[in-house]
Amino acid sequence: MKTCMFPGQGSQAKGMGGAELFDAFPDEVAQADAILGYSIRERCLEDPRQELNNTQFTQPALFVVSALSYLRRQREGKPEPDFLVGHSLGEFNALHAAGCFDFQAGVRLVQKRGELMSRASGGAMAAVINATPEAIEGALREGGLANVHLANFNTPVQTVISGAASEVAAAQPLLQKGNVLVFPLKTSGAFHTPFMQQAQDEFLAFLRTFDLAAPRIPVISNVTARRYESDALVDTLARQIASPVHWCDGIRYLLSLGDDANPMEFEEVGHGDVLAKMMRAIRQAKPLASPVAAPEPKAAKPVEAVAPPAGAGDAASKVAAWNRMHPAGTKVIAIQADKEPLRTRTEAIVLFGHRAAVYLEGYEGYFDLDEIVAA
Repeated sequence: MKTCMFPGQGSQAKGMGGAELFDAFPDEVAQADAILGYSIRERCLEDPRQELNNTQFTQPALFVVSALSYLRRQREGKPEPDFLVGHSLGEFNALHAAGCFDFQAGVRLVQKRGELMSRASGGAMAAVINATPEAIEGALREGGLANVHLANFNTPVQTVISGAASEVAAAQPLLQKGNVLVFPLKTSGAFHTPFMQQAQDEFLAFLRTFDLAAPRIPVISNVTARRYESDALVDTLARQIASPVHWCDGIRYLLSLGDDANPMEFEEVGHGDVLAKMMRAIRQAKPLASPVAAPEPKAAKPVEAVAPPAGAGDAASKVAAWNRMHPAGTKVIAIQADKEPLRTRTEAIVLFGHRAAVYLEGYEGYFDLDEIVAA
């Protein structure tokens, strides 16, 4: 079985798609230009005004690149996937590939979505690594941060928080203790939280002006982590703006559909390999054992990191040896993967009480020390 995955906001980069992709689909590129009022090719390949990272431009650009990439896949005669899934914005590409709307409708939808979401201000987002969602939630509430929410459940070791910028900043020292790391993200809005309710309501009204077809190929929803129901297509798609992204649960559901004889395979369609990296983290990670302690009346209790238990001496020795020789920022190569070199973002740690691992920048998670070498 095969699932095609489409990336979302954050995977954009100048030069994405490449000239060959735009050259191969002149009609679709012209249609997108006419709807958007600017050259999508120039925006993606050259970004002369450095606007590609602005939400109202990011979302149409990513949609077009992923949609053209899927059309190229079809033109090449590759078999149709059994399932489709997209991360946040990428869900529009999944629904387009499933035949719910045509290319021009898709461009109009993501253009409107990007415009509405770009109006949000005063918000921020941050990725929290190596803590359970329950522990994060407990620390936020104990700290009195009622305006910070869990927004993206990306992998077992990566959860994104989102909310008022001042409270997201205040959350960092509460969460970042021991092995727990917090990385602010480059966003200006509290996406996938109740702060986006107005944008969601306006987008729902806009969606209702389109005639959407039932998915021809099953699409997994970010909101439910299950297949889209045809009679709830519009409401589910609109809810995505203010609801958390249950990516990890959706991928685990897809994995559960396979077996040893016919395992689920995944193919990322579009720019980059962010989702492939998340997939590896989901496959490799075990649940974290960071319990939420009982609230203390006047003091915020930090998230408890995973400490190496007795018997973890071998992993601890590997970590100590690695850290003596390789500081954070070391360029590494995965032994069993034909990939470009990555860089470590942190020192190595003992993960889950038994794994010697280091967090790799761009990988979206930890990698075993036994599986990498310094470049």
